[in-house]
Amino acid sequence: MGDAVQLLALVVSAAVVAATARRLGMSAPLVLVVAGILVSFVPGVPDYSLDPEVVLIGLLPPLLYAAALRTSLVDVRANRQALGILAVGAVIFTTVMVGLVVWAVVPGMSLAAGLALGAVVAPPDAVAATTVARRVGMPRRIVSILEGESLVNDATALVALRTAAAAITATATVTFWSVARDFALAAVGGILVGLLMALALGAARKRVQDPVLDTTLSFVAPFLAYLPAEAVHASGVLAVVVTGLLLGHRSPTLQSATSRLSEQTNWLTVQFVLENAVFLLIGLQVSQVVRNAREDDFSTQRLVAICLVVLGATILVRIVWVFAVTAAYRVGNRSMREHAWAWSHAALVSWAGMRGVVTLAAAFVLPEETPHRDVLVLAAFAVVGGTLLIHGTTLPWLVRRLGLPGPDPTEDALEEAALLSRATRAGLDRLEHLRSDGDDPRVIDRLGERAGVPDARRAAVADGVKSELVKVGLQARLFEIIGNNARTRSE
Repeated sequence: MGDAVQLLALVVSAAVVAATARRLGMSAPLVLVVAGILVSFVPGVPDYSLDPEVVLIGLLPPLLYAAALRTSLVDVRANRQALGILAVGAVIFTTVMVGLVVWAVVPGMSLAAGLALGAVVAPPDAVAATTVARRVGMPRRIVSILEGESLVNDATALVALRTAAAAITATATVTFWSVARDFALAAVGGILVGLLMALALGAARKRVQDPVLDTTLSFVAPFLAYLPAEAVHASGVLAVVVTGLLLGHRSPTLQSATSRLSEQTNWLTVQFVLENAVFLLIGLQVSQVVRNAREDDFSTQRLVAICLVVLGATILVRIVWVFAVTAAYRVGNRSMREHAWAWSHAALVSWAGMRGVVTLAAAFVLPEETPHRDVLVLAAFAVVGGTLLIHGTTLPWLVRRLGLPGPDPTEDALEEAALLSRATRAGLDRLEHLRSDGDDPRVIDRLGERAGVPDARRAAVADGVKSELVKVGLQARLFEIIGNNARTRSE
């Protein structure tokens, strides 16, 4: 009964804090972590210990799948070079550089343990970054790059962590070729498992018409992709991402409109609960992590110094990598110069490096044999909290300072209205083509009503003047949007 009450209190508290943060226009992940830290030091509050296997198997697959469903496969293809630079290059560079820093500043630390911590803090978190990105109005391409990066970088980081952990436990001889082999197996195997699972689930979805059954199939999809991939030592993360991207891209041809709406609503709810609960748990575990680290041989001042050095190195390494790659592209050949980022875009991408769920889970995956393990876990938590605080509070200022235009809500609404109008017009044209003299006129009228077409417009369609009415409707919609935006600004 006590565990059930604690779980209920956790979910309700996460929802209330997240809703309050949204209402106040603040970053929900940052507010949740801060609230959890404050509560964790209140006497009488129980210790929350989150099993890393619960996060890696129970939480990470559905969170990644929910994000992949909403991510455009077209955007991923268009930004594949940027995703390779960030999701693979930046993670490997961060792992190595942070590992060397930890090895140098922590007495008695092995290089393998330092590299393990580097892998833990390497992958930025999608939830934290894109939450702030959308709130402050970042350019849409940068948001797409950050979302795509966070879908793939977890796989790179976890492979690096697995390799470093093998060196720590001395159960295998780690060489460059063994690392390359493991990475290739994880990447290729994860993609293949994801493709096979997407094909199998797609074939099943074509035969499922019940929205409830279709949503149930969607709920088990991330686990059906993750578990087989991990069983063959491939990347379960990549398998989940590939499955989600392909099923999301093909959903209009695989699912009915009712099933798509049901799936979207249910996944948004699941994602909201899981994300906010995890960020609150990050804060709630801080007091326990601090107590464990104090049992080591380091003084409080030394622990603070180690955390600050790791945090600073993590932030600085991403900045160096992004600007170095940008400079290389800008002075490279013609093809590279055409794909080079603007310096302002590089500044935003380099500063949007908040850490979150994966870093939390990976920190506890560190082997028990790791030298000063509790200190490394504390440093990982410091990176999560520090990046959320520093980047989350300064990104809005940086966007305004750089003067980068975000998505125009007026243009977005107008494009949506035009798309809906074209879809309705195509449906009416198809209806006119298929109808016959024997059709019940009342059925035809009901179909027109479901399309949202008034009687006057249906008559106009029959008279062949529908194009003019579409123009008038779009103009009226535009004036309405402009008026609403003006009233919002005045308020």
